[in-house]
Amino acid sequence: MRSISTEGLEKPANVNAGAVPMLQWLRIEDLLVDPAYQRPIVGQGRRNVMRIAKAFSWSCFSPVVVSPVEGGKFVIIDGQHRTTAAALIGFDSVPCQVVIASREQQAAAFKAINGITVPISPMALHAAAVVACEPWAIDTADICLRAEVELLRYPLPVERQHPGQTMAVGAITQCLKRFGPDTLITALQCVTQTANNKPGALTSRMIRALCEVLHSNDHWRDSGLALLEAFDTIELAAIQTRAAMYAGTMRISQVESIRDQIRAELNQLLPTPRAEISAHSPSRSIRDMSALSERH
Repeated sequence: MRSISTEGLEKPANVNAGAVPMLQWLRIEDLLVDPAYQRPIVGQGRRNVMRIAKAFSWSCFSPVVVSPVEGGKFVIIDGQHRTTAAALIGFDSVPCQVVIASREQQAAAFKAINGITVPISPMALHAAAVVACEPWAIDTADICLRAEVELLRYPLPVERQHPGQTMAVGAITQCLKRFGPDTLITALQCVTQTANNKPGALTSRMIRALCEVLHSNDHWRDSGLALLEAFDTIELAAIQTRAAMYAGTMRISQVESIRDQIRAELNQLLPTPRAEISAHSPSRSIRDMSALSERH
């Protein structure tokens, strides 16, 4: 055995620890879940609940972190799955650590605890960051709102998605930093405002490819309705399928393949003014793909 030692560690200069938490047993019926940042218990979540329930032991049950809300209830910040497991077994109360926190602080605490201790999707982290009013998350959410894109808060199979929904929060966040809001919004609208607005269309690869195409050609990006009408005739799903099909036979990534196919289509549908043509001549990947298509 050894005692706790801080030897060799430097004490932080400034610490804002907040109010001291209280420990108490609370009835499960008084505990709530905020769907704005907490995931529903489906798929792997249900399996986690069953795993906890089958091996349930109070010695392995850490206090549920909660915060008081109106009506004498408490919102769960951390512990939704183990609380559900306890309820499944038949317990009506669980030990809780009660902290005083605003809704934004609750979401930030959820993100801090779960983002480190357990695997959590970028979608769930983004949803929590929005509630916590983190600038990067607010900016991403605003872009999606303007482009009529709905960021899912948890993974959902394509067959259960609706048009305009996406799980690609990482790609959208990265593209916003790299290409800026104008390019990103227009790229997203090339899906949501055209015949391509179908479930599963807004993949990470498609979003990155569209941004690269439009960022490299201001004429296309700023063409407004003409650009959307062009994309009405471009089958993005078919382009993505071809990119996946030839991924193993070409020395470029699927994003590059999608990008080059879109660029070739736009060169036909929306010709670039002559002064800009030399910068956007057909790439090697398009020629390679044409040759491959002829052989299949």
